[in-house]
Amino acid sequence: MHIRDRIKELRRVRADLLRPHPKNWRTHPRAQQDALRGILAEIGYADALLARELPDGSLELIDGHLRAETTPEAEVPVLVLDLDEAEAAKLLAVLDPLAAMAVPDPDLLAALLPGIETENEAVRALLDHMAASGEEASDGDLPPEPAGVAVPEAYQVVVECRDESQQREVYDRLVAEGFSCRLLTL
Repeated sequence: MHIRDRIKELRRVRADLLRPHPKNWRTHPRAQQDALRGILAEIGYADALLARELPDGSLELIDGHLRAETTPEAEVPVLVLDLDEAEAAKLLAVLDPLAAMAVPDPDLLAALLPGIETENEAVRALLDHMAASGEEASDGDLPPEPAGVAVPEAYQVVVECRDESQQREVYDRLVAEGFSCRLLTL
């Protein structure tokens, strides 16, 4: 099989000059935003954003919207890809879900996490969540859950919210009260 290299170049670009993809379908809950700010503060940029060059010379983001929004005045590393509009839309649709198909090896994760130190509360919450969910990891050979919500046998409450903003408010309030919560959009 012949695999094409679609990376044209690496550029450093001021983040606020990058155009968000008009079909970007991912949203970023507050916990993710806080964890990203924390890890950027502790480590900095260690991954490139992905973009394609438009006919007018501007760059349209495919991946890295939250990073660009978080650091608008920073010069950020951008891999400029040789993709047309349809290819960019396809990559936008599958990039994050493809990465999400990976499953943790609970033993390797348990060995990795104790050595990681952070002063940032959001990064600590992310690491704690990873440690807790790593114990529940499923067999990596199993296909991902089908679309929909698999509700495990447990005592749960489903709260219907009018919009994403209210969902975030309710989530933040319940987490602050010590409840273990997940954000779901059905």
